[in-house]
Amino acid sequence: MKNILFVLLLVTQSPWALAGITTIFKDENGKTNWQILANWSSGTLIILLSVVAVNLFFARRRANKANLELTAIRKDLEQRVKDRTATLDEANRQLTQSNHLLEEEVSQHIITSEQLRSSESYIKDILASMPLMLVSLDKDGKVTQWNKQVEEASGIPASQALGKTLWEAYPTVSITPEQIQQVIKKNEPIHLKQSLRSMAHFDITIYPLQGQTEAGVVILVDDISKQTAAENMLIHNDKMSFMGELASTMAHDINVPLQAILMDLKSFQHTLADQANTQTAADDKKARQLNTILHDMSSKGDQVSTIIGNLLAFARSRHEKKQLADIVDVMENAITLANDVVSVSAALPFSKVTLVRNFEKNLPLTPCYITELQQVFISLFRHACHALELKMAAASTDPGFKPTIKIILAECYDSLWIKIQHNGVGLNNEEQMCLFEPFFSNKAPGTDFDAGQRLSFSHYIVTEQHKGHMAVTSDVNVGSTVHIQLPIIE
Repeated sequence: MKNILFVLLLVTQSPWALAGITTIFKDENGKTNWQILANWSSGTLIILLSVVAVNLFFARRRANKANLELTAIRKDLEQRVKDRTATLDEANRQLTQSNHLLEEEVSQHIITSEQLRSSESYIKDILASMPLMLVSLDKDGKVTQWNKQVEEASGIPASQALGKTLWEAYPTVSITPEQIQQVIKKNEPIHLKQSLRSMAHFDITIYPLQGQTEAGVVILVDDISKQTAAENMLIHNDKMSFMGELASTMAHDINVPLQAILMDLKSFQHTLADQANTQTAADDKKARQLNTILHDMSSKGDQVSTIIGNLLAFARSRHEKKQLADIVDVMENAITLANDVVSVSAALPFSKVTLVRNFEKNLPLTPCYITELQQVFISLFRHACHALELKMAAASTDPGFKPTIKIILAECYDSLWIKIQHNGVGLNNEEQMCLFEPFFSNKAPGTDFDAGQRLSFSHYIVTEQHKGHMAVTSDVNVGSTVHIQLPIIE
């Protein structure tokens, strides 16, 4: 409509249109005919009004149609909004419910976590407080638990051990991977014993894990050093008491008839000497032979009497408290007693072994249990004689071998050092490790066990009773040396 009106306006404004229009409205005299102009104007206006009315009609129809469409769209939008609002309300309700449930679940999770942390802390406190050493391993041998006692015993913190295999974390452990796999495979525990040069004793138990999805083991290590020491001390005291009682009884039982025999021998010698003045030369020769035999018998009787005296002194010299003693005298008395009682074989009695004494002069008095220390020396002499006998048997084609025991006594740094060295068959590495173990023997299984080769009691006397140290160095072809260190000042 606007376009039509605009075109009409342009046409009416053009010079040609104005010229045509003005011609219509003039009469033959050239004057304006107002009647015609009025009629034309009104007709034109009517036409324009009609056109406007028609356009308004169609515009109204379009407006009504648009209003109807807008109303429908609005209703549809309102319905959508209602639906969306209802959906959002339901979603908000469900979200609120979910949030509430989630809050309850989070709260319960927090409570459960606190309980788990408390339970875990409680279990850790139990593991840390228990007196046993505990290590747990998975099926691959990796450490999953390493309690405080293991840290103290091994010097390895748990942070360094967890996640590693047992043998990576603690290479010197005596437990083998085969033993771990045996427990997992058979699902049965095994028990092991371990001793470290008789200074520490451990009871080891390896348990399979029960009720777990993955296999694993728990290793419990109980330090039974004090218990073992107490048992050894009890056995030692019983042994010493029995030895003293046996020595005293034997000495008294033998001494009575021996003294009577010696008295008879001396009386017979006197009688024989009185009769020698009245006999002939032939009889005198027989008398001298008889006198030589009687003198030898008397000497042997005196030797037996000396042995009995030593046994009595050994049996009566046990004291509850340490005594200050000259270690040289203690050693010499032990040598004297060993000459009488140590005889590994007829081929090599202790009296036939060459002794080399290297005693430092002016050694201080040493606090010790004299009887027990003599027992240590005698045990070492007996052990040396065993090694010397083996060397003699092996060196039977070497007539130049001379069985020798060298004894060294010296003072160093407020301690008394005692070394007993022999040139017999030495110990291998395994025998050196086990020499001070109870029931140690370097003989093959099935052969007779000789307690004389066991030095566990000697080690116990030195380390526990005298608070000293005892060790051995050895070479199979050269011999062995036992080192003893005793404190001079307690």
